[in-house]
Amino acid sequence: MMKHLEEKRRRTFDVRAWSLVLLAFSAILSPGGLSRALAASPSLGSILPRGGQRGTQTVLYFNGGRLSDTKEILFYYPGITVTKLEVVNDGQVKAAVKIAPDCRLGEHAVRVRTASGISELHTFFVGALPQIDEKEPNSEFTAPQKIPLNVTVNGVIDNEDVDYFSFEAKKGQRVTAEIEAMRLGETLFDPYVAILDMKRFELAASDDAPLLGQDAVASVVIPADGTYVVQVRESAYGGNGACRYRLHVGTFPRPTAVVPAGGKLGEEVEVTFLGDPAGEYKQRFKLPATYQEKFGIFAQDASGISPSPNPFRLSEFGNVIEVEPNDTHAQATPAELPCALNGVISKAGDIDYFRFKAKKGQIFDVHCYARRLGSALDSVMVLSHFNGGGIVGNDDAIGPDSYFRFTAPEDKEYVISVTDHLGKGGPNYFYRIEFTPVKPKVVLSIPKVALFSQERQTIAVPRGNRYAALISGARGDFGGELVIGAEGLPKGVTVHSENMAANLDVVPVLFEAAPDAPVAGTLANIVAHHADPAQKIHSAFSQLVELVTGPPGQSVYWTHTVHQAAVAVIDEVPFKIRIVEPKVPLVHNGSMNLKIVAKRKKGYNEAITIVPLFNPPGVGSASSVTIPAGQNEVLFPINANGGAPVRKWKYVVLGVANVGNGPIWVASQLATLEITPPYVAFAMERAAAEQGRTTELFCKVQQQTPFPSSAKVNLIGLPAKVTAPELQITKETKEFTFKLNIDKTSPAGQHRNLFCQVVIMQNGEPIVHNVGSSELRIDVPLPPKQNEAPKAPAPAVAAKKPEPPKLAAQKRLTRLEQLRLEQEEREKAGREKK
Repeated sequence: MMKHLEEKRRRTFDVRAWSLVLLAFSAILSPGGLSRALAASPSLGSILPRGGQRGTQTVLYFNGGRLSDTKEILFYYPGITVTKLEVVNDGQVKAAVKIAPDCRLGEHAVRVRTASGISELHTFFVGALPQIDEKEPNSEFTAPQKIPLNVTVNGVIDNEDVDYFSFEAKKGQRVTAEIEAMRLGETLFDPYVAILDMKRFELAASDDAPLLGQDAVASVVIPADGTYVVQVRESAYGGNGACRYRLHVGTFPRPTAVVPAGGKLGEEVEVTFLGDPAGEYKQRFKLPATYQEKFGIFAQDASGISPSPNPFRLSEFGNVIEVEPNDTHAQATPAELPCALNGVISKAGDIDYFRFKAKKGQIFDVHCYARRLGSALDSVMVLSHFNGGGIVGNDDAIGPDSYFRFTAPEDKEYVISVTDHLGKGGPNYFYRIEFTPVKPKVVLSIPKVALFSQERQTIAVPRGNRYAALISGARGDFGGELVIGAEGLPKGVTVHSENMAANLDVVPVLFEAAPDAPVAGTLANIVAHHADPAQKIHSAFSQLVELVTGPPGQSVYWTHTVHQAAVAVIDEVPFKIRIVEPKVPLVHNGSMNLKIVAKRKKGYNEAITIVPLFNPPGVGSASSVTIPAGQNEVLFPINANGGAPVRKWKYVVLGVANVGNGPIWVASQLATLEITPPYVAFAMERAAAEQGRTTELFCKVQQQTPFPSSAKVNLIGLPAKVTAPELQITKETKEFTFKLNIDKTSPAGQHRNLFCQVVIMQNGEPIVHNVGSSELRIDVPLPPKQNEAPKAPAPAVAAKKPEPPKLAAQKRLTRLEQLRLEQEEREKAGREKK
């Protein structure tokens, strides 16, 4: 087996390879110029070590890029305090931290805040056991690394690597080996763990555990006094220097299931833990009084505490626990709604039934929580009339978990059943079915802007400048407009937004920092309330961060969800942008060039890329434009289709430029963009002519909005070497004619998609319309007949007065018919010749 011992001995901190080219930025020390070199948005690649023991102090290294102006380590959850912060270099920060004795065990979300931005989110783990490091060589079963029980081992699996650890244990002791690998959120690392005796017989082994995802846990009651070995490897014998792990080996309890799997807020609840090799046991917990979306309980006894929690639902309603036997309608466990039903599909083929009464018209959301709580159950729920037929059922709705909405058809008794999709069962096939009344709610988040990236998931506002974020709102069971706001923002930051329209689920939100705002950061609450104060809705912010993705199809293997937004005031940057607010509307099927203007500090000349944050429905734009280096403005093209809602919108663009050695983002103001119907509509006839001839294209004008003076009209979409003059119309014009000149070499055939571009000037700015639709048919001339002398040119005639439009139109129709007959004659001659 290939080993890389020397490489492992020389492991250094993992620093992400940056895609941006580092640019040197020099400041010119002059009045009004840049007084110092500026930093740019930071990036965080890793945190080492990956965890620490609670009740201790440790030193953490934050590795990444553009970290030289680090000001703070932002921990999302309480219990970890930074006592000293030291910048090692631009790629590394050293932090001494104190972990409180009562700090919550498990995963903690972390970001680095610098004077110029906020980093990506990474995680740090808190454990209950003392830590030791893996030491090579430990890759042979006959020469394992000796460890005591009840420790956490920090290690790395290289390619084709296997790590072995030996320990002494007594008969009857419960020993568990639980690994955090994929859960560390660093790389695609699917671990395998086994506990072996000295004859190399596997007493317990695990690849994936439902409770832990791709991570593994192996537990055993020791059969005899002696030495035992824990084996750790990648499940397919892969690995690399980024495949770090935390291996917990000890006598602590490790149940894989809990019943009930939730409880009522603020109450004390007794639970039964299942799946532990030492047998099931009970434990009491006092639940928090306020709701927490991601909550868990830790099994604990005299031998220790489990390294990670059993997920546990918090609810407004009480529990009902199944009473066996409950395998038929007649045996169904009784319940009173609203409540939560809890139980276990304890054996293969088991079906659990609960019975309840409901009144006609009552509506409940019915969720089965199983896989979402670490259960092995792939639930199937069916709700039926008591001793009657089924009403509604579901297999997979939220992953493998079941969900449906139930409206009681009459005052009656009903039954709900739950079983496993494949008919399996066991102690870790537990479930919790929640019946909850329907309540209006909205879940807010910042949408992703790039795959497999955390780009623009934080809010960094330069002093005296602006930043904008798109906020999405997933509504549930209500309609109408939403008002978006924020609570707990840094001092000097204000927020501006228009209401989120009833037919939209996103809105741009602008954050603006005063010139004297202190450089600082907070974890803020993004909130929403209904535009109608009489309507009460529940609002929550939930930001899911994808940490590990991979094949097949870039599947997501590990995520972390936070419920606050990281917001910071950062140092002043050397540029601002604004939209020159248009004085005219953008019309349906029209276009406009927004002028974007940059204000630069003296000495700053970098190119600035402009991108749209949000286009209203029916509005399109360029994906980006660039204000060239040394210039101060650019035109940003936008357009509207015929279905764009007629109203005024708030429009904002973002600007990004290299500052120092990386990018900084700013936003324009919220400019008003008005969408209106077109001022004119055209009815255009079709035209036809032979190559080398002229023809006319007739248009009727419908005035929809009066406009001053005249408008320019151009025919767009003409084929090669066909020309038409630019015309002018006024608000009095009812109809007009384009004279088309067709070259002898113009392509023959039917040319569609001709339209008119109308430019109306108002308030000194153009309103560009694209109206009407027509076709031009170009025919090849008939060859001259045999023995027929060429016709003499027609004698010149005096110019005639213009014919009335109606008569001219009739003649055009006559000419079109003549051309059609000539074309038919040519086709007939061609057939006869063949």
